[in-house]
Amino acid sequence: MVTGMGFCLPGHTKPTLTAGDVWAVASQGDHCLLHDELYYGSVNLSDDAFDERLPDVPAFFSQHYTNAHRYGLVSLAEASADAGFEPHADDLSRAAILVGRGGVDANVDSYLSILRADPERTEPLAAMELFVAGEQAVTPSDVALVQSALTRSNGPCFTVSCGCASSAVQIGNARRLIADGEVDVAIVTGVDVFNIGLIRNIQRLLHGAQRTYDAFRSGDMPELLPSFESLMRPYDRRATSINHGEGAATLILESREHAERRGAHAYGQVLATAMTRDGLANPLAADETGAELVSAVRGCLGDRWRIDQIPYVHGGSDGNTVVTAFEAGAVRELYGEDSGLLMTSQEGCFGHNGAPAGCLGVALTLLMMERGEVCPTANCEEPAEGLPFDPVPGAIPRALDFDYALSFNYQVGGVKNAILLGSPDAG
Repeated sequence: MVTGMGFCLPGHTKPTLTAGDVWAVASQGDHCLLHDELYYGSVNLSDDAFDERLPDVPAFFSQHYTNAHRYGLVSLAEASADAGFEPHADDLSRAAILVGRGGVDANVDSYLSILRADPERTEPLAAMELFVAGEQAVTPSDVALVQSALTRSNGPCFTVSCGCASSAVQIGNARRLIADGEVDVAIVTGVDVFNIGLIRNIQRLLHGAQRTYDAFRSGDMPELLPSFESLMRPYDRRATSINHGEGAATLILESREHAERRGAHAYGQVLATAMTRDGLANPLAADETGAELVSAVRGCLGDRWRIDQIPYVHGGSDGNTVVTAFEAGAVRELYGEDSGLLMTSQEGCFGHNGAPAGCLGVALTLLMMERGEVCPTANCEEPAEGLPFDPVPGAIPRALDFDYALSFNYQVGGVKNAILLGSPDAG
């Protein structure tokens, strides 16, 4: 059962932190992306906002936190409060702490500061500062390290790095740990921070690569890659761009017995998960037919559920037309051409944020299920031709009473992850 959700995502004037904050943006098809040469979603978490939610973190450690640490801790604090847990009151002392990370941008400065330090000229106190910063921040397991310290947890604690499917994979791990009776509570956080200077340089490199590609391109070959310069528009005929965004999303999962024993509110259930890979020799490619996404969905459903029980899918489209192509192919295979399926993406609300996408997709889907409304696809106004699903364009949510849904996530290289979700009482 999902009993808590918390966030540290971009907002208009302050970070998006609660389920209500997320719903206020997503239900209106709004976006929190700022434009400064490139569109990007910045969290802009102030020191006061961090200290307000985490007043007991020792400054000796917190002064060396990266933004990945800070975002991950704030989203955990918000999720704990939402679920009715006190991290310092032994409530989470046996919880599993599971973190998904896709990138290492937040770790680079700490890594380089140690690599470039001269041991002969570094004062002892400065050396200690470098040591503490490095031990906390030079590995992708950095956020799990500080989260486990906050909760004083003795339970399982590990990080998965599977690109933008990272926290989705961890949701599957959390479900298995709970189903096997190893833990009653699992905390899953997806967190990533992107270096805007790196993205700008990638864009400049792509311009050069595109010119070279255009010189020998012929026929109807597509453009090399989408840009990062215009507003991302999943499922829109004008889709040309991907916009990144930083931040964190945390879910708290519990066994049904544990949640009911303490009278917790349940948003819904994680019923099953499955992951496949396209199996291509090109490490950057994806099979546009969507065949392995179909396999992942069928793995989720097994013999217990039917595809016609699922009228809504939370898609993983980030504005890349290749993603739209394999999602459309999978939907045709699973549902047919005119099924009336609603399939939307909220990637355009906060930016393509990498590892948080799995947790955010589950949270949004369960909020839609609970409220009986499907959020529109952010920034989609003119749907692409030939889509075998309704992307709910515009800025108005669509009424839908549903008890089952799927949420999709992907990683570069052909990873396809599917999560089957149900309402609290769904069988």
